[in-house]
Amino acid sequence: MKKNTIIIALAGAAVLLSSCNFVLEEHPKTRYTPDFFTTQAGVEGGLTALYTHVRTIYGNAYTYNFLTTGTDEATYAQSADGNFKTADMSGNGLVSPSNGNQGSFWSFTYINTANGIIENAAAVGLDASLIAEAKFFRAFEYFTMVQMFGGVPLDLGSGELAFNSSPVRTSIRNTVPEVYTRCIFPDLKEGVSALPAKGRVSGAVTKTAARILLAKAYLTYAWWLENPKNIPTYPECSRTDPDGHDAKWYFQQAYDLALQGINDPGPFGLEEYFYKVYLGSNDRNKEQVFYADHTENSEQYNGSSLSYGSGGGQDNFASWMLQWNYPNMTAVSNTGARINPVLRTDNQFLGRPWTRMAPTQEALATFDHKDKDSRFDGTFTWIYRTNWTQGGNKSEWVEGPNGSHIGINEPFLVFLFDDDPTVQYSQDASQEVVGVSPNYDYYVINPSGVSRNAYPGIWKLGPYRTNTSGTGQPNAASTRPFIILKFSEFYFIAAEAAVKGASGSMSARDLLNVLRARAGRWEYKNNEAVDYVADFSAELTAETPQTISIDYLLDEKMRENFGDGFRWFDLVRTQTWAERAASYTICGAGKSDHTPVVTKRDIQPYQYLRPIPQGQIDAMMMDDAEKAAYQNPGYPTD
Repeated sequence: MKKNTIIIALAGAAVLLSSCNFVLEEHPKTRYTPDFFTTQAGVEGGLTALYTHVRTIYGNAYTYNFLTTGTDEATYAQSADGNFKTADMSGNGLVSPSNGNQGSFWSFTYINTANGIIENAAAVGLDASLIAEAKFFRAFEYFTMVQMFGGVPLDLGSGELAFNSSPVRTSIRNTVPEVYTRCIFPDLKEGVSALPAKGRVSGAVTKTAARILLAKAYLTYAWWLENPKNIPTYPECSRTDPDGHDAKWYFQQAYDLALQGINDPGPFGLEEYFYKVYLGSNDRNKEQVFYADHTENSEQYNGSSLSYGSGGGQDNFASWMLQWNYPNMTAVSNTGARINPVLRTDNQFLGRPWTRMAPTQEALATFDHKDKDSRFDGTFTWIYRTNWTQGGNKSEWVEGPNGSHIGINEPFLVFLFDDDPTVQYSQDASQEVVGVSPNYDYYVINPSGVSRNAYPGIWKLGPYRTNTSGTGQPNAASTRPFIILKFSEFYFIAAEAAVKGASGSMSARDLLNVLRARAGRWEYKNNEAVDYVADFSAELTAETPQTISIDYLLDEKMRENFGDGFRWFDLVRTQTWAERAASYTICGAGKSDHTPVVTKRDIQPYQYLRPIPQGQIDAMMMDDAEKAAYQNPGYPTD
C-alpha cells in the first residue's frame, strides 16, 4: 500500500496528569518515543501535552492577528509591523508561505502525539474517556487545518492515523472529504459518546465541547459541499461525500446536534448577562466550554512570565494588539505639573498597549443600539478613566475641557456612540489629539474620528489579576483563559444551518433572539461602573428580521463575538470574506488625524486557502515540480 507520509517531529514537551481534581501538572520532557507511549504515565503525559499545545496558538497575538486582521472586524493600527499589514490584505504585501503566521497551525507534531496515545491507550488500560480526549484533540487539529489549508495528510509515515516514530521526508495530501469522513467526524462522534458531561479536571474537554466542534464541522463541510460561490479546493476533487450525503443532510445534522447541545447542557449554559461571559472575576464560567488556560499563581504552570511578557511561546498576549497607546495622553494637574492621567495598569479596561490592530469604523457601527444592546459595553473599553494615584501621584485633579476639573477615577476620554458635530480636534501633532465640545466636561472622539492611532480598546480580553497592587503587572501576558468554544455557539450553528434549510423546533430567528434577549438585559453598566437594572429584550427581539439572511447572522455574530479571534473562519466558511471585507473606513495613523479614509482590499478566491508553510515545503525530499504540486495554487514554493 502506498503511504501518505509527512515530515514529523516528536512532541518536545510531555506533561503528566496530576491526580488532583483541579489542575494539569506539567513536567518537561525532551521527546516522545514509542516505548514512552507503552506506559500509562507516558500516554497520560502525551494527553496533557495536547492541552499545553493550545496555549501556544490561542492567545498568541500573531495567530490572533492572522484570524482577525483583514476581516470585517479589524485592520492594522498605528504601530503595526509587517505581520499585521500583510494580514490586512490591503496592498501592504501578500500572505505567502514564508511571511504568514499559518505555520503555527501546521500541527502534525501534536496529531502524532494524539496518534501515539490512541494507538497505545487500550494496551495500558487507559479509560475510554481519556482515549476520547485524545481523539477530540486530533479532530480539533485536523478541523483547524482543513479549514485553513484544504486537504492535509492522514498518513504521517506509518499508515493512516497511525503513530509515526521516525521523521520522513515525503508527503501526500488527502482530500477534504477524506479528512472529514475518516478522521474528524468519527473522532468527534466518539467524543460525544464517551466524554463525560463534566470535565475530569478544570478545563478538560467534555461531551459539550465535542458536540460544539462536531456541529461546527458538519456545518463547515456542508458549505464546502454546496460551494455556492465556486471557491476552489485543493487537492482538487469532486464536491461529493464518500458516504453519499449532500449538503442539505449535513446542514440538518449540524442543526440537530446543536439543538441536542442546547437541550442537554450538562453543567454548561448561557450566562444571564453578556458582560459576565468575559468578566475577569467570573472566568471559567458555565458559558466557557473549552479554553486555553493560564494561572496567576505559578510561572511554571502558567507557561510564561507573570511579570513581563516577551510576546512569544505560551504568552497570552492577544489583548495587547487591540489596545491603543492611551498612556500617551497628558494633562495639567492641580499642582501645575503635566502628568499622564491614565496610567498603564493590569486593570481589565486597560492593559499593555501595542496598537497593532484596530476595529474598523464599520465594525463599531455594527453595534447598533449601544445604549440598549449591552454587547458593545461588554466588548470594548470606550471610557478611559483617570488612575494616576495608582502610580503614587497625589494630585487631586487634572484640567479638562471647558475649565473642568477631572478627578480620580473619572472619565478623561470617552468614545462617543454617535457623531456630535460640535466636537473639534486640535491639530497639535505633538500630543495625543482628542476632541473638545461644549457638551462634555471630558475629552471625546466621534465614531467618525476613530483612527489607527486611537480607538475603543478590547475590554473582553483585558487582563485580570488578584495578586498585584498599584499599577500591577500590566506588561505581563494575561493569566486569564483564552476562550476557544462557548455554549452560545450552539445557537449560531443551529441558526446558520436553519438559514441554509435545516428545520426543527426553533427557527433561525428564534435562536438568534435567545441571544438578543440576553443582550437587552442589564444589571450593570460596565464602562460607567454603575448598577443599572434595565430590560430592552422585547425591543431588541422585535427588531430581529422575520427572515434571517447570512449577512444578518454574521452581523449578529460580530456583535456577540467581536475580538474572540475566529472571524476569518466564519467568513471563509460562508464564502463571504471577499464581499464583507472588501473595504473599510478608518482615520489615519497620525495623532492629529481624524479624517475618515476608505481603504479597499482585493481578496481573490485562491486566498480562501492559506499557503502551506515554507518550512514544510523546504524540508521535503521532492523535486521542484512535486513541491509546486504540494503547495496550494496561487502561492509560490520559495
